[in-house]
Amino acid sequence: MKKANSFAALSGLVYSTDSGRHCPACEQPQDDCICAEQPVNSGDGIARVRRESKGRGGKTVTTIQGLVLTLEELKTLTAALKKRCGCGGSLKDGVIEIQGDQVQLLIEELQKRGFTAIKSGG
Repeated sequence: MKKANSFAALSGLVYSTDSGRHCPACEQPQDDCICAEQPVNSGDGIARVRRESKGRGGKTVTTIQGLVLTLEELKTLTAALKKRCGCGGSLKDGVIEIQGDQVQLLIEELQKRGFTAIKSGG
């Protein structure tokens, strides 16, 4: 058995001459990637705003899903909504999460920006 820290143990090392980074979704070089230009969600365009606390240690977050926007547009919208609410948040798998119970404020802000927004859940 070969030692893990010897050069002989690296005999299975693969070297690639392909330059640059690749997109994990489409395996294309980042210069040729079209993933950022495509909508993240295939929803109906109605923003569903709901309050959730399940799986978050009792902490309440407000989630927004159903928007058909590109990744860059979602990032920009997330930053603007966080700033409007004055709290933190994130973008995970095409779902915007804003900390705290901000349902009514977010619905009003989304409607002001031209989106169709409805309250979802109880």
